[in-house]
Amino acid sequence: MAATAAIQIGELSRRTSCNIETIRYYERIGLLPVPPRRGRYRSYGREDVARLGFVRRARELGFTLDEVRALLGLAAGGQASCTEVRELARRICRMCARDRGPQADGTGSGRLGASLRCRSGSGLSAA
Repeated sequence: MAATAAIQIGELSRRTSCNIETIRYYERIGLLPVPPRRGRYRSYGREDVARLGFVRRARELGFTLDEVRALLGLAAGGQASCTEVRELARRICRMCARDRGPQADGTGSGRLGASLRCRSGSGLSAA
């Protein structure tokens, strides 16, 4: 059974191209969980690398910190209302369209909306 390799904040910063002070800020505001410590050093794992990568990409796409927080809550099975999920789906679709341009077959946004879930458990169309 292999143990998950722990990394320190400097390595997390290098792997995600995120400034160390930004990582600490994201911890203070709750976007990243405060990691356990090994002695004086924060100890991060592969989940932290993935979560920070998600936060960075969402910020690059133009999401606000509050919107990123909402997206992380949805990914964790949060209790968002259908209206909140629908609005986020619309915003994501607009950003994806701007980032990638229109899809040749006209698809894409519906699949994204259908993958988001609200409290009622229904899939939502972003259209």
